[in-house]
Amino acid sequence: MSVPELVLRLSISFITLLVLTRLIGRKEISQMTFFNFVSAISIGTIGASLAIDNSLSIRNGLISLLGWSAFTIFLGFLDIKSKNARYAIVGQPIILIRKGKIMENTLRKARLDINSLNTLLRKKNVFSTSDVDYAIFETDGTLSVIKKEPKQTLIESGMNTPKTNTDFFPLPMSVISDGEIDKKNLEKLNLNEEWLDQQLQSAGINSISDVFYAEVQKDGSLYIDNKNDVFH
Repeated sequence: MSVPELVLRLSISFITLLVLTRLIGRKEISQMTFFNFVSAISIGTIGASLAIDNSLSIRNGLISLLGWSAFTIFLGFLDIKSKNARYAIVGQPIILIRKGKIMENTLRKARLDINSLNTLLRKKNVFSTSDVDYAIFETDGTLSVIKKEPKQTLIESGMNTPKTNTDFFPLPMSVISDGEIDKKNLEKLNLNEEWLDQQLQSAGINSISDVFYAEVQKDGSLYIDNKNDVFH
């Protein structure tokens, strides 16, 4: 491939991709759903082939780009007009935490584990699962979080009482994950399995196998999420 032909291909590819991206819309960039991901990768690959693959003619490369972009725009139109098509193309949001309870079945469907969920929560400045009322895994891979209503403390007017710090630990820490005891975290907290068993029994839980996730709070209390939570 000669240098002038390479420059021509690069110019055509860049200009075409720029125009097609403007036509497809901002959603392709701002919301990376399954459909948008496949579409962006495919269009980018075709554009790169048009730029440097001399076995692909400029005409066929342009036809491929235009054809794939038209297909993308058409599916985007269906996405707007039809709810069934939208669910088939983009999918639906998934509720991972409902009424403060972790939904482990939907967590598996979303291909997430409890550590991944905690990571997504921390990105929302939520460091304890017990603070969450609802957590929804959106179709673009982001997490929407609704926190529980904060506990209100009644203070008499005019009283200048210093705030007492009841936090025993700097951060909440998991001690049971996926039904298994995290012995390392228990050691870090200077706690043992006997203490954990006592806490579970006081909550009416006789077996660790019934617990999906448990977390020691900053104040020393234990947040427990049972397996197979049922809502009516």
